[in-house]
Amino acid sequence: MPHSKRYTGLKAKVEAKKLYTPKDALELVRASASTKFDETVEVHANLGIDVKKSDQMIRSTLVFPHTAGKIKKVAAFVPEAKEKEAKDAGADLVGGEELVEEIAKTGKINFDVAVATPDMMPKLAKVAKILGPKGLMPNPKTDTVGPQIGKIIEELKKGKIAYKNDATGNVHVVIGKASLDAEKLLENFLVLMEALKKNKPATSKGTFIKSLTVTSTMGPGVKVDPSAV
Repeated sequence: MPHSKRYTGLKAKVEAKKLYTPKDALELVRASASTKFDETVEVHANLGIDVKKSDQMIRSTLVFPHTAGKIKKVAAFVPEAKEKEAKDAGADLVGGEELVEEIAKTGKINFDVAVATPDMMPKLAKVAKILGPKGLMPNPKTDTVGPQIGKIIEELKKGKIAYKNDATGNVHVVIGKASLDAEKLLENFLVLMEALKKNKPATSKGTFIKSLTVTSTMGPGVKVDPSAV
């Protein structure tokens, strides 16, 4: 299927073989986000990891300094004693076994992320087949399980995100909307770069960030010089 005239015109403004600085790349991406809706800006990083080795998997979380999109709707699975703490922290849905039963009965999910206290995890096994396929099962590795439930919820409401590599060694992360000004997008981009470098596996040898591309939802990809980060 051929690209639209709009896309072809935008792509012509991007030099295919050029490696841009992060600032220039993001300015190009914002300029190319010319649709009627507020496009998402994404970073695609190809990492020097061996995806067949479990100790080289990249899986972590970070909090951007500037919101990367809509505020997430959070469901908190907690015992009665923790319900007030969860509500005060901003959880949209709060409950214990009755909330688990409701999801098991209806199969309906009307939240973006689920968090839980450790003692609720055995009870959540009942809905693992519902939450798991959608990536909504609370997990200590993504900081969605813990005793300090209020802190977990507050960070999620501030825009905390989880990321991990795919089967080809790439990490795909949304860093904001095109309506976010260029400086704020750049700050979010640099926070992501620092997080990736911080999580470089000890057994990963050679160049870690092999290639970087930034793009908007409907725009062309712009290559970023990894040595500039």
